[in-house]
Amino acid sequence: MAALTLHPDRLLPAEPGVRSIARALYEQVKGLPIISPHGHVDPRLILDDEPFADPASLFIQPDHYVTRLLHSGGVPLTALGVGEGPLSSERSREAWRLFCSHWHLLRGTPVRFWFESSLSEVFGVTERPSSGNADRLYDAIAAQLGQDSHRPRALLSRFNIDFLATTDDPADDLAAHRALREDDSVRTRIAPTFRPDRYLELGRPGWPELIKELPGDVGSYGGYIAALEERRRYFISLGAVSADHGHFDAGTEPLDLSEAERIYRSAVDGTITPAEATAFRRHMTFEMARMSCDDGLVMTLHPGVWRNHHPATLADFGPDTGHDIPVQVELTAALQPLLERFGTHPNLHLVLFTVDPDVYSREIAPLAGFYPAVYAGAPWWFLDNPSEIRQYQRAVTEIAGFSRMSGFIDDTRAFCSIPARHDMSRRLDAGFLAELVATHRLAEDEALETLTALVVTQPREVFKL
Repeated sequence: MAALTLHPDRLLPAEPGVRSIARALYEQVKGLPIISPHGHVDPRLILDDEPFADPASLFIQPDHYVTRLLHSGGVPLTALGVGEGPLSSERSREAWRLFCSHWHLLRGTPVRFWFESSLSEVFGVTERPSSGNADRLYDAIAAQLGQDSHRPRALLSRFNIDFLATTDDPADDLAAHRALREDDSVRTRIAPTFRPDRYLELGRPGWPELIKELPGDVGSYGGYIAALEERRRYFISLGAVSADHGHFDAGTEPLDLSEAERIYRSAVDGTITPAEATAFRRHMTFEMARMSCDDGLVMTLHPGVWRNHHPATLADFGPDTGHDIPVQVELTAALQPLLERFGTHPNLHLVLFTVDPDVYSREIAPLAGFYPAVYAGAPWWFLDNPSEIRQYQRAVTEIAGFSRMSGFIDDTRAFCSIPARHDMSRRLDAGFLAELVATHRLAEDEALETLTALVVTQPREVFKL
């Protein structure tokens, strides 16, 4: 069997002199705590601290980064247990066999890097996955999952995660977060994130019934606004630091009060038009910024994704199953109404993400280079790979500088990949800064200070920790 080995200089620059500088920088930050202000780990995982069921439920089922690659190579999502609960022992093992036999599909992707790091550093795997060793690897990992050392809380501590944000529905009672705050044995700060998208999309099917899930009197526009403001306060009381928004576009044109009330009434009655729904959602993105100025929640915005691009997959497996596809996005004109009103407000931190790489240099960096409220979010989803992260580094720093970056965002449901993703970012940042040192654009002490800031200081400051 082929060996699975992690080269100590992986992802560092190839030129020996620059690599030496990068290695020295990386060594100074590799052990710093992980700050994860945007992710999708279920808080009940930490609260219950039950052993992970099996390798497939840990590594495959919840990770659409993995399942979409296997699906593109001809593996049915049904065979991987996507959208299902716990699998039988036989089905779990078969899903793992399919993954190992299709290991080649991961070549050249960041998923390969994350997987190799997780398998090697968390489970001590020394063989590259294949059809020939799938069962042996499954048994070795499953045996460790049954040990206390590999339960969620033990791994949380082992990974040195200082702060972990989840993503939560505004109607959630946050019982898991409340219990975690009262549990002194959990040293990591775990915080909810306010994600109101589905309540702002008035044209979505079933919205008149959905909105009744939101606590409060939502029969009128005024009651709806008050209910959202109250839920934000509730989230803050349980440690929330940010509100997350991911709509199709970034429009923020506000409506007159009478027009907002009229459209809301039509949504409650079920007569809203698509154009009205879009106008209202753009108005509500503006309103979310206003609320952030009032209550201090950081506003993260990641537009430009066609959610659930394949209707049949959505119907069979549900959302977040690998078929969210990027679309071209425009931010400068779209955000102008919001930034005209709130872009210099001292309470607003607006972190902009994109899956359109040209937007970093064309729009996000120039916006972050003027507006005190705006920060350039780290590359995410299709852009959280080495080549696009390097492009982001150059695009943002040469226009807005390092201080306008958010720090790394792992944006993952795959718990064991969190340290691998942050390690990739630290290596790439060390390499980029080493190039600046080698070309005499930055002194080495400044490079280390900057790298440390990117890893721990800036995410804490940007997300008000």
